[in-house]
Amino acid sequence: MFNKLHVMEMKPAFREATAGHEDQMYRMAKTMLSLPDTSMKDYVAAEQAAERLRDGYAAYFRDYDVLLTPVLPVPAHKHGIRELVVNGETVDLTYLQGATVPLNVTGLPGLSMRFGTSREGLPINVQLVGRWQAESTILRAASVLETLSPVRDLHPSL
Repeated sequence: MFNKLHVMEMKPAFREATAGHEDQMYRMAKTMLSLPDTSMKDYVAAEQAAERLRDGYAAYFRDYDVLLTPVLPVPAHKHGIRELVVNGETVDLTYLQGATVPLNVTGLPGLSMRFGTSREGLPINVQLVGRWQAESTILRAASVLETLSPVRDLHPSL
């Protein structure tokens, strides 16, 4: 459903910005451009669904200051792969964004930060989300989490 919003809102400008560079585009960009245009009926339905989602988060944030969620349902993966095996099932990577896409649609402030490391040495991230215009709240929560993080002393190698 939220893909319909993205296609309607981004596709024309994206097509213009990437014209002449189609051979250099990443697979997800090519996929987005290949999707059929969103009908006005579907766009309105998706906007209404997004509004219901915004209402739900507004209710949540009446009681809580921050929402902490995983960024992905799996640890980070190596660059360039197209699918993963999760619980014995092959999954296209485009379907792993379920924790972030709904929040992107709401316009809520959020951030992603590393909070762990997988067995393969790849980052495991969490995202913090706050109520509208509460960026300072999530920055403060991230600062507190950072002091507790087992990866707080890791630094990129030079």
